[in-house]
Amino acid sequence: MELLLSSAIGMLTAAGVYLILRLRSFAVVLGMTMLSYAINLFLFSTGRLVVNAPPVLQKGVEVYTDPLPQALVLTAIVISFGMTAVVVMMALGAFLEGGDDRVDMPRADRLPGDGDA
Repeated sequence: MELLLSSAIGMLTAAGVYLILRLRSFAVVLGMTMLSYAINLFLFSTGRLVVNAPPVLQKGVEVYTDPLPQALVLTAIVISFGMTAVVVMMALGAFLEGGDDRVDMPRADRLPGDGDA
């Protein structure tokens, strides 16, 4: 289970970083979303993954799961949803204003010597 979870975290992180480095705003939004999914899985995996165990202490129960990572993931989901909504609105505004969703600077606005090759 740990191998599967760590592989999923690694794949989501790699795909998220790759998409964030693209020159299109839609790919950047998808990359940020994938990276937030990877962070959520990482936070969830920091708690002990115990099946059918209560998250709080009860009498007679020896094994329980840690509720703090679950609360952190729930908070992170809400924050990432808000962040994604803001970034989508910014990307949509830039697309409607500029007519293109590229995030690089136009050649006329670059300083001399900044990648003229």
